[in-house]
Amino acid sequence: MKKIKEIIVVEGKSDTLAIKRSVLADTIETNGSEISIDTLNRIKRAHETRGIIVFTDPDFPGKRIRQIISEYVPGCKHAYLEKSDAIAKGDKGVGVEHASREAIIEAIEHVREELLESEDELITWDDLMAAGLTGGHDSKHRREVIGRELRLGYMNAKQLHKRLNMFRVTPDEFEQALKALYSNEEE
Repeated sequence: MKKIKEIIVVEGKSDTLAIKRSVLADTIETNGSEISIDTLNRIKRAHETRGIIVFTDPDFPGKRIRQIISEYVPGCKHAYLEKSDAIAKGDKGVGVEHASREAIIEAIEHVREELLESEDELITWDDLMAAGLTGGHDSKHRREVIGRELRLGYMNAKQLHKRLNMFRVTPDEFEQALKALYSNEEE
């Protein structure tokens, strides 16, 4: 099993178990969206000593927790699971704990580091519009494909623009994701 240097931040005990059956890693649990200041301080300390990877569920509460942590601990790393990889059997919930070992490893291998300060935009709003990622009848689907290709999760157009620049996705990476999108549409 692969050893992960950083401490992985998850929502609960079931997520920790899923991580530990996939990789050798330490975790910090937020105990769901009731993330306390004590937990945030532990996360901050972990970030300063070993680094952290935020790995929350691909749902609204998971996004909220991710945002709270990012605001309190700028510059952390993020791993994203596709929602389709995190659905429980019988469609009874979504979460890291339901993901396969392979999906968890894939997400961790494609971790993205958040920059402390955003420099000039690498990908502009005009780039998104030209690629049909906003304002079109199939923009949502196109963003889903781009989010999957770049391992950023699903997001609306404004969130996509922010994440592309926050995680410093290069124009070349963006172009490669667009090529995958176009080949997907040709099929």
